[in-house]
Amino acid sequence: MSRKRLQALTVASIFVGFLGLDQVVKIWVKTHMALHESIRITDWFYITFIENNGMAFGMEFFDKFFLTGFRMIATVAVGYYIWRLIRRGVSWGYLVCLAFIMTGAAGNIIDCLFYGLIFNDPAWPQVAHFVPFGEGYSTWFYGRVVDMFSFPLAEWDWPSWLPVIGGRHYLFFSYIFNVADACISCSVIALLLFFRKTLTVELGGDVR
Repeated sequence: MSRKRLQALTVASIFVGFLGLDQVVKIWVKTHMALHESIRITDWFYITFIENNGMAFGMEFFDKFFLTGFRMIATVAVGYYIWRLIRRGVSWGYLVCLAFIMTGAAGNIIDCLFYGLIFNDPAWPQVAHFVPFGEGYSTWFYGRVVDMFSFPLAEWDWPSWLPVIGGRHYLFFSYIFNVADACISCSVIALLLFFRKTLTVELGGDVR
């Protein structure tokens, strides 16, 4: 098998495999846990079911329609870029990072596009279930993204003498995220740590 075909197969495998994993985990959580329910795995790892309308880790900056549309355009653009890279040859690590970014974006797009159409919105503490297509809690583009991974690694109270934050309780890494978020975030970090020169060249910069 040629290098190009092997790289294309690798990208396709990452996309199908991790997109499937992302959706399996989300659907299981949504259909087996009540909103805000939490399952303790260890002292520093919990499965906590939340939903959000925004970007990674629950942040919200833009209208949902704009955000979902932007994700779709970005995913197609990254996919086209990957196709171009495979044709002209590129390092495996750089290609794998981009494949995970595309996969993560696609995972959250599915939530936004379809979850509002196929799931109900039960009152707590009931769990959600599938409904006939189009009879869900929202419309196209306005589904909520499912998050579940929580890593409360450490917490403490700031000394009272500190300005602004004094006396406040702080939880280190309070974000709750999903498989798709992890694919994007870890890949971006890897790109910045190990492929800065490649990024600089691709962006038309000076590698010196």
